Amino acid sequence: MTKFSLIIPAGGTSSRYGNKNKLLELIDNKTVIEHSLENFLLFDEITEVIIPTNVSIREEIEHLLTDKRIKFVEGGNTRQKSVFNALKHVQNEYVIIHDGARPLIKEGVISQVMDSVVEFGAVSVMTKTTDTIKEVNEDGLIVKTIDRSKLYNTQTPQAFKTSLIRDAHYKFLDMEFTDDSAMLEELNIPVYVVLGSYTNIKITTKSDLDFAKLYI
Repeated sequence: MTKFSLIIPAGGTSSRYGNKNKLLELIDNKTVIEHSLENFLLFDEITEVIIPTNVSIREEIEHLLTDKRIKFVEGGNTRQKSVFNALKHVQNEYVIIHDGARPLIKEGVISQVMDSVVEFGAVSVMTKTTDTIKEVNEDGLIVKTIDRSKLYNTQTPQAFKTSLIRDAHYKFLDMEFTDDSAMLEELNIPVYVVLGSYTNIKITTKSDLDFAKLYI
């Protein structure tokens, strides 16, 4: 059995969300982070879960998440630093990284990610862009319409051979990437697409939370 590690970054302060940390908001009597994690815990192949956590919510999250596979590490002041802190503790050959604020990830997508990363070494869940995309200059003038047939929206989970993503984090230690696959792209290491679901939204605002409640 191929073994996987899972990293769920929970080091943010939810500054764009409001006074309460969004990971602790309730959807159908469970917190956002519990929903984000629960389908991963269905897989026995995921033998360790590492959660880099903001100190302000660590005690509460530790009380909520009691699966024996889970361990907590210190979160960083950026998402990249939080993931890097977690990567130092990863024991398995493959690692999955999933946003703690994406509570609607489906079991089937997780399974596809696990199969695909073993085959390709680096994968990212994405959806095809459906909106028309315009390039606009700094004066607010439309420059051109971009061909959307090759455009995708990035989600998580993303998954990697651990040695690949750990080395990339070391190389880009003092930089700030918004997602982990971008580091491998910068190094010209191929990252392959796993098609995801449009309902796999990230909770950033209270409106997102309302949508998540409807989807649930």
